[in-house]
Amino acid sequence: MTLRIDIGGLPSGRLRFAASPLAELTAMLHVLAEPGHHPQLAGWAGDVWAGLRPELAERLREAEFLWRSSRADFLVPARPRLTLAEELDDVDRIDDETYVTAALITTCGSNRVHFAAPSPLADATARERALDLAQARGALQEAFAERLLADPAAVRARVRDTLEQCAEAFFDAAWKGVAVQLATDLRVKNDLLKRQGIGAALASVSGAVTLAPDGNRIIVDKLQDNATAARDTGVTFLPSVFGRPHLVAVHAPGWRPVVQYPVAEASTPEPVSLETVTLRLEALAHPVRLRLLRTLARGPHTTGELAHAWELSPPEISRHLAVLRRAGLLTAQRQGRYIRYTLNLPDLAALGTDLLAAALR
Repeated sequence: MTLRIDIGGLPSGRLRFAASPLAELTAMLHVLAEPGHHPQLAGWAGDVWAGLRPELAERLREAEFLWRSSRADFLVPARPRLTLAEELDDVDRIDDETYVTAALITTCGSNRVHFAAPSPLADATARERALDLAQARGALQEAFAERLLADPAAVRARVRDTLEQCAEAFFDAAWKGVAVQLATDLRVKNDLLKRQGIGAALASVSGAVTLAPDGNRIIVDKLQDNATAARDTGVTFLPSVFGRPHLVAVHAPGWRPVVQYPVAEASTPEPVSLETVTLRLEALAHPVRLRLLRTLARGPHTTGELAHAWELSPPEISRHLAVLRRAGLLTAQRQGRYIRYTLNLPDLAALGTDLLAAALR
């Protein structure tokens, strides 16, 4: 499963490494929403939650689907600025249809959801489809989607205000230290790009990001098979401290491709033995179950959602879910007429950090 970014004929100068305050803030918000993905930051997340004003904590829960399972595209800037305020100003300049479509994709829980013309803002049928998809994700998502479609301007203003309050509450203090780490990483990446070319720079980003042998495509190990072109726009790479171990990729039509990658830790752990890797993967040897595992790592899903995402029958999905449940890797919870399956992250982590990082990538 890969994302392929066509860079045929792209000058090296159009591949950009830069830091983004907004992308790092939303990486922090993802940590707060999914602390199980980031055990090394559990203490930080606990301290932040303990210090938040109740109103701001409620606001984060109200809009968390913009950054919980995946990141809304407008929160991962293709043209980073020096300050958070400047990047939020850029978001304000996005038209309502583009903003709402990007927000609905994350609210409905999957970047496999598409809202082609006519827009849910203008077409009643498209609007009902969006609300049905949001309802399947939960009451909070349904309520957020209803507000977004009814009054985009009010929701946009509230989201910006929430992000600005986060800056005051915890981001500004954390950014001072993070910015130093990002600057150090950027010096290395830009030096490699200048002296050794795109291949060397990509090799230093992640083992999951490679240059195709023909030099015309960047290959990113992601959950879905997809392709996008960057020949006219370029590609932006954003380092992240709080985003580890995730690779976040923006590749929707109309958006400049962006990859947010984790800055390498100061000390690299010893690689696990082949025998240990083999033992860990035996319980997850089936390719369909590995795909389901990576999907569920991004948040709870119903059998119907998984069947639709992978174009399999619900009975077949149910059989694979049963195997994963018997292995103790999943739990099931009924909410109304839906049963949602959730990945047991601690049990997955016990199998090995390599497997956990691959599932969360």
